[in-house]
Amino acid sequence: MKRESYSTGSKWEPIIGYARAVKVGPFVYVSGTTASGADGNLVGVGDPHAQTVQILKNIEAALKNLGASLGDVVKTRIYMTDISQWEEVGRAHGEFFKENRPATVMVEVSKLISPDMLVEIEAEAVLPG
Repeated sequence: MKRESYSTGSKWEPIIGYARAVKVGPFVYVSGTTASGADGNLVGVGDPHAQTVQILKNIEAALKNLGASLGDVVKTRIYMTDISQWEEVGRAHGEFFKENRPATVMVEVSKLISPDMLVEIEAEAVLPG
């Protein structure tokens, strides 16, 4: 099967050895994504809702670059450093997935790469046809 990758140009992708998203056949896998803005700086420091919104915009852009959309997402995994903030994160997730509700999991982790990162999300999509 044909394999396509999408990279954002982040300095971390070649160091760690990953792509933002990979498409194999009709499947698109989006790596764990944090709330980096276009300038590479974290968006929404201290605000899990704002971080989740930025993350989902980043995921949407990665999907678009491989011919997919949020409507094709079938699974998300949400990692949070403070599960007590689940409603703020869940509300943002629900704003993006009103019509197409993917299977999901939301778990607390002890920490992410930066202490300012409160949320990280990965996604899987299946293209129609």
